[in-house]
Amino acid sequence: MATWLITGCSTGLGHALAVAATTAGHNVVATARDVTTIADLVDMAPDRVLAVALDVTRPEQVTDAVNDAGQRFGGVDVLVNNAGYGYRAAVEEGDDTDVRTLFETHFFGTVATIKAVLPGMRARRSGAIVNISSIGAQLTPVGSGYYSAVKSAIEGLSGSLRGELAPLGISVTIVEPGAFRTDFAGRSLTQSSTPIDDYAETAGKRRKEHDTVHGTQAGDPAKAAAAIIAATEAPEPPGFLLLGSDALAGYRRVTEARNAEVTEWESLSVGTDYTA
Repeated sequence: MATWLITGCSTGLGHALAVAATTAGHNVVATARDVTTIADLVDMAPDRVLAVALDVTRPEQVTDAVNDAGQRFGGVDVLVNNAGYGYRAAVEEGDDTDVRTLFETHFFGTVATIKAVLPGMRARRSGAIVNISSIGAQLTPVGSGYYSAVKSAIEGLSGSLRGELAPLGISVTIVEPGAFRTDFAGRSLTQSSTPIDDYAETAGKRRKEHDTVHGTQAGDPAKAAAAIIAATEAPEPPGFLLLGSDALAGYRRVTEARNAEVTEWESLSVGTDYTA
């Protein structure tokens, strides 16, 4: 039995993961900004599920959540940074305040929870950190520049963190889901308030009012949750995990195109070295 602390459990993947971890017999610290939205999780196993109010942009709440986990279960064995939301805007359209809030939630919120659990994990020389990213970090779709950027920032941080923590017995896994049938494209999707007409045929087509995929995504959140648990419990957890056939296909498509372009421009790349 391990203790999982999962952020953003009110809906979607976070809720599915909390259900799966509880069903698997683990202790779960389920968090949400409004704990009334996760009462059903506590009802599943009141002795093993602790509901905690957590807004990851508030450092004092991050500290309290980790302390509560320690007092109730003895510490956090697995941290899953899942809290977040979508934001769509052409880069020029992005509101500065909205963008900063996006980074405060996704990136700096992730940093805060990681720093909060690491002293305990280091002391025990064990633990796992799972950071939920997105295939958007690879695909960089038009209209999702800021969301792709914040997920890329998390991936860069995670790569370095993995090397720092591996000698201490702590794993770090980046998870890149594709499209799953959650509220991500519905309630959890925000966008710029003022569209610019010149982007109507690019970023404009992906605005919320034009979205037709919500509720029809191929990905099953319950299966994604099971996959994350399986990966985390593996003898050697992966550093990078794609979830969904669309994510796998998209990743391979981007990788192949990038490799082709690198080859095409190889001579120009190596031509910048000093010559004897």
